[in-house]
Amino acid sequence: MKLSALIIPLAICAAALAFSAIVYPRLPDVVPSHWDWKGEVDGHASKNQVAFLLPVCMVGLLGLFQLLPWLSPKPFSMDGFRKTYDFIINVVMVFFAYMHVLFLLPGLGVKVEIDSALMVAMFLFFMVLGNVLGKVQRNLYVGIRTPWTLANDRVWADTHRLSAWIFVGMGVIGIGLILCGVYSLFTLPLILVGVLTTVFYSLFRYKQLERRGELEG
Repeated sequence: MKLSALIIPLAICAAALAFSAIVYPRLPDVVPSHWDWKGEVDGHASKNQVAFLLPVCMVGLLGLFQLLPWLSPKPFSMDGFRKTYDFIINVVMVFFAYMHVLFLLPGLGVKVEIDSALMVAMFLFFMVLGNVLGKVQRNLYVGIRTPWTLANDRVWADTHRLSAWIFVGMGVIGIGLILCGVYSLFTLPLILVGVLTTVFYSLFRYKQLERRGELEG
């Protein structure tokens, strides 16, 4: 990643840390840190841990993201979709920052439905990812990485083209169900079905091209 491309993710990390610093004096010594399947608090931790754990993890994750292109072997170079990769990094950082703020709100006395708020964000994440998934080229770290997509560029491209539609559709349906009052936990199977569909399609597409003798190149 170029230095200029680091500005946005570093700013997001800094904003998360700044939020923690601002609200830290208002947090009780022990704050909610875990919620059960009903969205009710069933675990607590010290405010030091809750206020700073995710921002620190974000910084560490950003460092890992910088290493991945360098670690990639030449046949799986990430240079061809670097702008898309940088965009995905920004989306991941925003998602983590959102979770960080969300998890601190109960400690500040703000009532929020953690389960619904988190699931809506997750579906939005899949929708945004779906919009750029078709630009991701064959690599070892980002995208639908199955033995069949990694083995052939055409299988990779076809799988990601379908996955883009699936992820966007999954997000729209999931958010729609939650907004209509469906309990957020019941929308989880959508994600499982969507992801498994992409995996099985990659196998189907590979075997289809194999039968036709079209896997070469």
